[in-house]
Amino acid sequence: MPAKLVPKLAAALDARADLIARLHAEETDCYRLFHGSVEGEAGLTVDRYGPFLLVQSFHVFLSTEKLAAVTAFYAERLPGLQLFYNDRSRTNSRIGNPLEGEALLAAQVPYEVSEIGVSYVAQARHAGQDPWLFLDLRAGRRRVMQEAAGKSVLNLFAYTCGVGVAAAKAGAAHVVNVDFAESSLAVGKQNAKLNDLPIRPRFVQSDVFAAVRQYAGIGQPAMVRGKRMPSFPKLEPHAFDLVFLDPPKYAKSPFGVVDLVNDYAALFKPALLATAEGGTLICCNNVAQVDRDEWADQLQRSARKAGREIREFEWIEPEADFPSLDGRHPLKMALLRV
Repeated sequence: MPAKLVPKLAAALDARADLIARLHAEETDCYRLFHGSVEGEAGLTVDRYGPFLLVQSFHVFLSTEKLAAVTAFYAERLPGLQLFYNDRSRTNSRIGNPLEGEALLAAQVPYEVSEIGVSYVAQARHAGQDPWLFLDLRAGRRRVMQEAAGKSVLNLFAYTCGVGVAAAKAGAAHVVNVDFAESSLAVGKQNAKLNDLPIRPRFVQSDVFAAVRQYAGIGQPAMVRGKRMPSFPKLEPHAFDLVFLDPPKYAKSPFGVVDLVNDYAALFKPALLATAEGGTLICCNNVAQVDRDEWADQLQRSARKAGREIREFEWIEPEADFPSLDGRHPLKMALLRV
């Protein structure tokens, strides 16, 4: 019932009061306001992206009455922010509520938002279904900014290049963003243009397996499972000081599949070999059913098989706007000194 939802929204907002004040003080205006799986309404999320709110429902459709209650609550508590709703309750998570006319035009307006003083472009609706900036990854971007000064950075599965742009803003000497999707890299280039960057990041449109194998100095097979490999951009071997690996849960590649549940090692090994001795590799796994400790053990075993030592291992925890009941967040981020 809508009457039961509003107190949950209020409790979540009140609990974030100090956090929001700190975020605003560091020039951050995008954060999660309601994390329903933990705060009492499974499948419902409310995120702020600068001047607009993005309400999304996963697994369960948000009724007209509940949407009206959500809209009224934030209109009173956070006046002036435009609210957009994306129904992603279908099994494929595609947005299921079409918009038309002025509503669609408003949802497609690109806005400039800020995180830790870095500007990004955000849009409520675009050709894909996921937001252009994943807010739970803020802790990872923050850590990259703390690590990046004077270093070479490789951002794998870069999507809209938030990590790479943050690294460049923080003084990285050299940044390479790799992603297969030209549309995502186009947004990344917009993000770079929004910021007064001391360097010009590189954007490489390529299958990530092909790119990272070349950087790691691993030869490319001419055939895989009886099929000739397509041509990929030619890249010279290079050992990076900092490598950020954030693959999707599952994706197809000419080299096989990206599979974070069953075969993270297939990506981890070349990423590790593209990391300089004494460098840092930050690995992400966003699959909830993957046990954190088992995944950490897998990374250790994979490193040993590759002949590299993990000298330090540290968890990077999502920030407080992404609460967890048991301290085990779906998004796992591990920083490895290698």
